Amino acid sequence: MSIRLTALAAALMLAGSVHAAGPIKVGFVSTLSGPGAGLGVDIRDGFNLGMQHLGGKLGGLPAEVLIADDQQNPDVAKQATDRFLKRDKVDFMTGIVFSNIMLTVGPAVFQNQTFYISANAGPSQYAGEQCNPFFFNVAWQNDNLHEAVGKVVQDKGFKNVMIVTPNYPGGKDAVSGFKRFYKGKTEEMYTKLGQLDYAAELAQIRAAKPDALFFFLPGGMGINFVKQFVAAGLSRDTQLFAPGFSADEDVIKAVGEPMMGMFNSSHWAHDMDNAENKRFVADFQKTYGRLPSLYASQGYDAALMMDAAVRDVKGNVGDKKALQKALEAKRFKSVRGEFKFNSNHYPVQNYYLRAIGKDAQGRVTNKTMGTIFTNHADAYAAQCKMK
Repeated sequence: MSIRLTALAAALMLAGSVHAAGPIKVGFVSTLSGPGAGLGVDIRDGFNLGMQHLGGKLGGLPAEVLIADDQQNPDVAKQATDRFLKRDKVDFMTGIVFSNIMLTVGPAVFQNQTFYISANAGPSQYAGEQCNPFFFNVAWQNDNLHEAVGKVVQDKGFKNVMIVTPNYPGGKDAVSGFKRFYKGKTEEMYTKLGQLDYAAELAQIRAAKPDALFFFLPGGMGINFVKQFVAAGLSRDTQLFAPGFSADEDVIKAVGEPMMGMFNSSHWAHDMDNAENKRFVADFQKTYGRLPSLYASQGYDAALMMDAAVRDVKGNVGDKKALQKALEAKRFKSVRGEFKFNSNHYPVQNYYLRAIGKDAQGRVTNKTMGTIFTNHADAYAAQCKMK
């Protein structure tokens, strides 16, 4: 998507010095190829739908969205980020899926005093001691959905839980979050990021005989794991739990009925009953021919958040202090309902329990079962000394 200034718009902007000197530019770097591509594609499609709903503008001003594929490679992501910052002089950045990539590109973005609106990656580092005025997360802090699952598993009385997660920052945050609320016996198993064959792990699970298994395996990793787990017959004796990222519509579409009976947590669901969400879900299905995932909802909200902030500062995105205050104020209606930003620029919001089954149309999908946490904040905000 690329919308250029018209002569009329340029003239109007020259007449008011508070307005930006050109289109509002957004640098969108995400994983659009490889095993994690489905996540980045959903964020991109959600963001683009938000831009369509906004008429291709941000804050009423023409906008230009520059898109790059990081190939799930931190070096590639850094190169694209540097290009957007130095050559294209973008006003905002967004799109990154994986926390290791976010931690790689963050320093350059912050040093450039460019606001990063994360539509996914929520590393604990940026929630705590490394928090930064130029980083906002419109999704969640990495631990949060895992914390919610941990509480559910604890409340349901499971005594012996296996945890399977990739060996990278997001995976380690998953374990920390789950164990913050689950106090029973756990055994942890770390896989390679991007791993697709789980024969060795499944043999270990069979030998351990846990009564529940909690896994966080994003994208194609989770798709393959669930298929192999069910095919191995392990679902007969072990209840599966996951955060929403590993049990959302992208995974369900790829796996199908073997997902049924699985529980997961999320801050958003496609069946949430509010006007903004109903419009988003209906138009996403109409535009892309599939149900949106939580990744898509976060991309959509990122676009709306930028729009509201640019409108608040009347297009003067060069006033960084004013733009920061506008972003903190969060004057947009999210598809998840009400939430607010904490002092570390991470959300304080509700988290819900979802179960996978068949809906009235016979589709295998998520159904919201109830609220796990109300107005839940992350565990790292007290470590943030943002000025």
